[in-house]
Amino acid sequence: MASTVTSKKSRNPKTAENPTTAESSQGSDNPTASARPGYGRLLSTRGAWTFLLPGFAARQPFAMLTLSIVLLVQHTTGSYGAAGAVAAVTGVSMALFAPYSGRLADRYGQRAVLVPGVLLHAVSGLTLTALALAHAPLWALFAAAVPTGASVPQVGPMVRARWGVKLKDSPLMTTAAAFESVTDELTFVVGPLLATALCTAVDPAAGLVTEASLTLLGGLLFAAQKSTQPSVSGGGHTRVEHVSALRVPGVRVLIVTFLGIGSVFGGMQVSLAAFTESIGEPGLNGVLYGVFAAGNMLSGLVCGAIAWKAAPQRRLVVGYTALALTASGLWAAHSVLVLGGLGLLVGMCIAPALITGYTLVEDLVPAGARTEAFTWLTGAVALGQAAAVTVAGQLEDRLWDGAGFLVPMGGTGLALVTLLALRSRLVSRAHGRTVARGVGHRVPVAVD
Repeated sequence: MASTVTSKKSRNPKTAENPTTAESSQGSDNPTASARPGYGRLLSTRGAWTFLLPGFAARQPFAMLTLSIVLLVQHTTGSYGAAGAVAAVTGVSMALFAPYSGRLADRYGQRAVLVPGVLLHAVSGLTLTALALAHAPLWALFAAAVPTGASVPQVGPMVRARWGVKLKDSPLMTTAAAFESVTDELTFVVGPLLATALCTAVDPAAGLVTEASLTLLGGLLFAAQKSTQPSVSGGGHTRVEHVSALRVPGVRVLIVTFLGIGSVFGGMQVSLAAFTESIGEPGLNGVLYGVFAAGNMLSGLVCGAIAWKAAPQRRLVVGYTALALTASGLWAAHSVLVLGGLGLLVGMCIAPALITGYTLVEDLVPAGARTEAFTWLTGAVALGQAAAVTVAGQLEDRLWDGAGFLVPMGGTGLALVTLLALRSRLVSRAHGRTVARGVGHRVPVAVD
């Protein structure tokens, strides 16, 4: 294959000497297999910035949602259990509806799903805010939380799907997965800090109001970038391209592992809030969570800059084992410094697991179902977070301050056992130049 590329370009002496450089100068959308992974090369992909910047703006509010709900409802009810339950309903609703949103985006286009979704989310979020301030009964808050969660825009999976179109089978896909993880974690550095500042220094409702407003503006801006969204498949291959991603065994294994990751996010959000309030420093909540997210972001940067030789399945097992071990020590931390240090380590272990999981989707899932697959994983994180918020809130109310940290330990431990038992299902059945495009179908795909 390499000799064929060189012979085609041998008419130009400069090209023959360095074909990779020549192709890079042409701004190719699909870097060659010989290209070394790197953020510089990734970000030079033609058209990438047209969806990266609005994509970042559109996903920023997501990091504010759960914490804003917890802080508002706890303020109006005085109970972390009630606050966690409302936030959990939002998370469960998102987890249940996100895959359908992804499936519709694969079939009808991202814009067709995103525009009505952000409109509904803004209205639902503001309704939930008004009900909480009016001291409405808990069932009314639950009712408003359902559409709020169901309409959360799945911008992260949509951006990842756009990278998949741009890069196809390029080795830069791992770098793109790392870059997206870093972007997600940057939002989780900024989001909790912003939500905490708004809810504690401005008004308890300011966090949710800001989240709803930013979701609307950012989502509409991202939806306007029509040129980079994946094309809608049709014709004779419609049945193959629209096979549900959930039918892929490896996706089901990844869902369980991402549920465990969600338990870390949810358990830490509630437990950190309770811990900082117990020591009379509620403003430290956003700082501690920001340290946790910063560890995730920094390790994600390093992970994406490495040209990995180990198989992604093995990397996932090693990284997840480290995550489960570090998360097991959170409940024993009784000072801000120790908790901050452990939170940093836990965050550093999350990014490699997330990045590797998203990278495996490219090998396991047909192109026409990848947005759905990404939303299943995102939804799994949200579902794990929702369950963790609920359980951690109850533990904080009924037991000691910091008991909610038992949730990340249990969640990651159970997920690790599942991963170890079923890791063989994460190996793609594709061989050579034929990749699976659907369950029970093999369609030959040209390899660049």
